[in-house]
Amino acid sequence: MKILLKNATLLNPQSPFHSSRQDILIVNGTITEIADQIKTNMETQQYTFDNLFVSSGWFDSGVSFGEPGYEERETLCHGMEVAAKSGFTKILLNSNTNPVPDSSSSIGHLIKMAQGLTTSLYPIGALTKDAKGEQMASLFDMHTKGAIAFGDFKKAIEKGNLLKIALQYSQSFEGTIISYPQDKELAGKGIMHEGITSTKIGMKGIPAMAESVQIARDLEILKYTGGKLHIPNISTEASLDLIRKVKDEGLSVNCSVGLPHLIFDDTALEHYDSNFKIFPPIRSKSDQQALRAGLLDGSIDMISSMHEPMNIENKKLEFENAAAGSLGLESCFGMLNKVFPLDNVLSFLTRGSKFFGIPSTKIAVGEIADLTFFDPEKSFRCSVDDLKSTSKNSIYLGQDLQGKVLGSFNNGKLTLND
Repeated sequence: MKILLKNATLLNPQSPFHSSRQDILIVNGTITEIADQIKTNMETQQYTFDNLFVSSGWFDSGVSFGEPGYEERETLCHGMEVAAKSGFTKILLNSNTNPVPDSSSSIGHLIKMAQGLTTSLYPIGALTKDAKGEQMASLFDMHTKGAIAFGDFKKAIEKGNLLKIALQYSQSFEGTIISYPQDKELAGKGIMHEGITSTKIGMKGIPAMAESVQIARDLEILKYTGGKLHIPNISTEASLDLIRKVKDEGLSVNCSVGLPHLIFDDTALEHYDSNFKIFPPIRSKSDQQALRAGLLDGSIDMISSMHEPMNIENKKLEFENAAAGSLGLESCFGMLNKVFPLDNVLSFLTRGSKFFGIPSTKIAVGEIADLTFFDPEKSFRCSVDDLKSTSKNSIYLGQDLQGKVLGSFNNGKLTLND
């Protein structure tokens, strides 16, 4: 298959063509020519867009779909298509299915289902059997089948000794352990950030220390054991300060921040919109500003869209009874591009994969084509029609977005938006 992209602005600092406008010829999944003008023949599929920008393919460190067990929310294949149309060519799949992926066979099944698609799937295996937090699952067996890391979705590792053993054991195959940052007892029955807004609107809050206390414990264990620890979706300034400190000490820890925590603060919940019910909860304005600064200075390693489809029966309820979760893939680029400079946005969306040992490519002749196509200048207001997911529970409905994804190319496959 031959594909020619015409008149594209290339944004890839590792490429000799960075910031230049070029044609790109892709033959059987490999970039074979980059030049001002490339001639075509009858066998070449040519694509021209009004304002085409091309970067290395994007990476998302935390995506949920539904299959197996919750296919009414999203199937795996359709979810992967949504990811590709949102510009993401590599995603980590959370372990929140039914049954949870806690064995080599379940990991192998997920990878087999995702073969031959534009977006590459890297499943996260459950850390414990049935994600119950009691008995460690067969980590090495899952690793041999392709599990990229191990963690129980939205469940902290309550037993410190279990985390200690997991960090020690996983070092034999350079595995990464994921620890959700929330102390269950301190969080209690809270459903939003504990602060002025929660008091004002009369909802139970989750104190910021519920996160930082859990992280402080986990980091102390990491100091003792060594190993690799990933802390997903930090939401408070105190958490960021703790992680900064241990990074300076040389510990192998990395973290992500969820897209909603960069865009909103807890005052957005004053309207009781259940789409804004997510965990970790949206925090204060000062937390939001600290997280933005941490992302810019590199203390926060990567972004997660926190994409979590929920069917209408679980979301169209009173706030306290609604399920937590929001879509994120479709709106991720447009929201980030409204807040941060474009060069920073592309760094945020590409730099995280290296922490999980996932290879990245540059835009150069002879390289495998792993590309995202977008128009950074096109603005629009997010509506239900812009949501390609089966579920429509988006926190970004009604928000103005800056920049539109046109499609992606990876694994020798091209996916374009309509």
